[in-house]
Amino acid sequence: MELQTESKIFCSCPNRFGEKPNTNVCPVCLGLPGSLPVFNKNALELAVKAALALNCQVAYYSKFDRKNYFYPDLPKAYQISQYDYPLAKEGFLDLLKDGHVIRRVIIERLHLEEDAGKLMHDHEKACSYVDFNRCGVPLMEIVTAPDMRSPQEAQLFLESLRRILLYTATSDCKMEEGSLRCDANISLRQHGEKLLGEKVEIKNMNSFRAAFKGLEYEINRQAEILQRNGTISQETRRWDESQGKTYEMRSKEKEHDYRYFPEPDLPPLVLNEAMLARIKKQLPELPVQRASRFIEELGLRPYQAEILISSPALANFFEDTLQHFSEPQIVCNWLLGDILRLLKETGQEIEEVAFTPQYLAELLAVLEKGDISGRSAKEVLEESFKYGSNPRRIIEEKGLAQIDDERELSEAVSQVLIGNPGAVEDYRGGNKKALTFLVGMVMKQTKGQANPKIVMNLLRSELDGEN
Repeated sequence: MELQTESKIFCSCPNRFGEKPNTNVCPVCLGLPGSLPVFNKNALELAVKAALALNCQVAYYSKFDRKNYFYPDLPKAYQISQYDYPLAKEGFLDLLKDGHVIRRVIIERLHLEEDAGKLMHDHEKACSYVDFNRCGVPLMEIVTAPDMRSPQEAQLFLESLRRILLYTATSDCKMEEGSLRCDANISLRQHGEKLLGEKVEIKNMNSFRAAFKGLEYEINRQAEILQRNGTISQETRRWDESQGKTYEMRSKEKEHDYRYFPEPDLPPLVLNEAMLARIKKQLPELPVQRASRFIEELGLRPYQAEILISSPALANFFEDTLQHFSEPQIVCNWLLGDILRLLKETGQEIEEVAFTPQYLAELLAVLEKGDISGRSAKEVLEESFKYGSNPRRIIEEKGLAQIDDERELSEAVSQVLIGNPGAVEDYRGGNKKALTFLVGMVMKQTKGQANPKIVMNLLRSELDGEN
């Protein structure tokens, strides 16, 4: 995954997405003769923070190596990476489902490296173009042990990892921009066997859904081969989203194919206890701990807590609202209901909208007090969400205050009873559901502003009193 730095890992070129091709480059990015890399300290600190959040043992000594291979998007013909002395090892990530840890995934290593460029293919002209803007973008690669047992667990791992990186602000994790990428290795073994079969790597999975579908397809493909007593080749395959299949790219490289050797232009990374302690203090409350607190201290259900902590912005919005309206379950219901619906409809993230926690708290306080009906509250929410307007101002301007005046409501009740003789007869004949219908008709006539409790009492008085 890409680290959220201002500049690249070994030069001062901007680390920005979407720029005009080959504009964020310099002699270091392009590997021109005589250019020398200079390490970006911020990339180190972000990687250390992520490693600590993932329970890794951060190495006091690590170094860079040259990973040698030839490809058109790699101008130096080698990638600066870390091989035998990575930045961190021996971590773990617990997978949480319904408030319980269902799997602990061991993280074997976490290391730093630089990105390569990007190839763009023009099939009509039968040619390819290369954009070197991504060359030198700082990457952090995380390698797990073969602990996951299904595509579902793999997807849950990716979602959990993404949350941690967002909480620690080490990566923006935008898969559509290449900030978070996943290469999955999959091995099957026959029932009763202890050793895993040949390893197949799947590339080109640019979404969590793609990772799930790619692994699901590959499991079925390999299982069919083994059932025919065939053999699995160790290879790298490409996931084709449109076809829903994987295709062979090349045979799987071995480590010796890359001819690793120490990077001569960069000194080793030597950390000390003071630096690690300083970065550790910067760690925020992490998602699993936050979900546990929401469940234990605020009384939320596990599935509610898991949705709320899915992004730090959503969890912060929830807690900021509680500073002004201290009913966790009510706030949670509105956030996970109408507000998430509005976010989905508009394609926005909660940090992008003008609607604030203070506005939500104000709206809920007005609703709890009985100054507006639930139906009107939803109307106010949509208006406030769309334009960032103060809920009280919307209520005043649109005349949405709840009607509590019994004289005014009595007139509406009388009109509804006269206009719906069938429902009146049904009620008096013992069908109590007819009362709900009549309440709804009064609410419709008053545009949702009538106090439903008063309406219910007035209807019962009229219907039962005349019986």
